[in-house]
Amino acid sequence: MSKKYCRIAVDGKPTWGLVEGENIAVIDGDLFSNFAVTKRNVPLAGARLLAPVTPTKIVCVGLNYADHVKESQSANAIPEEPVTFMKPLTALIGPEDTIRMPLASKRVDYEGEIGVVIAKTCRKLSPEKIRENIFGVTCVNDVTARDLQKKDVQWTRGKGFDTFCPVGPYLVTDLDYLALDVKSRLNGETRQSSNSRNMIFAIPQLISFMNHVMTLNPGDLIVTGTPEGVGPMSDRDTVEVEVAGIGILRNYAKLDS
Repeated sequence: MSKKYCRIAVDGKPTWGLVEGENIAVIDGDLFSNFAVTKRNVPLAGARLLAPVTPTKIVCVGLNYADHVKESQSANAIPEEPVTFMKPLTALIGPEDTIRMPLASKRVDYEGEIGVVIAKTCRKLSPEKIRENIFGVTCVNDVTARDLQKKDVQWTRGKGFDTFCPVGPYLVTDLDYLALDVKSRLNGETRQSSNSRNMIFAIPQLISFMNHVMTLNPGDLIVTGTPEGVGPMSDRDTVEVEVAGIGILRNYAKLDS
């Protein structure tokens, strides 16, 4: 049975919680080590949700849907191996937070994606073993300064601005991440609609590939690629990423000063 976890501020401190109907049961301890679900409840309605992840790193994959490769400005052929990059932790924001679009870029795109969170420290695991080491999944918006990505060839600047990794609203266990619907909406209009079945590299395969490069730690966030339909945001736009079984990650675009 799936469980839906979140992070909220309780008494001014970030705290894990377990969503139970209309309430959030406050968790004592760390979700990835020792913790206990307390009897203290916070109403879900009106709760200020934070990003439901505490990674030591954010590892991403690009060009993981064939239809997106066709529309991409970064490639003209299906990759033979996963194309990976990283985002800094300073890019991480939560639901309802503001995406600050830098003046240095003339085009900042939304990219709706499925995020996967690692359960335990691992190194060089096979895809089969990786499946046993996935804690849960969440929604991610892999915000990208498209013109800078194209200009630089390498993707660090285009992907790495502060606020360029919205995540949330929940971290959900025991979902069939091999067949999840993922959608993006811009100002209420659907722009992306696909399913993780359409990935070029399935989630266990691509995470195993990354894990043969680097050790993955509890809570690390793996961002698994976006389907076709990416596009630019403008000042004051509302962008939503929805993954089946998780919820809606909503953020607001604003030109940075």
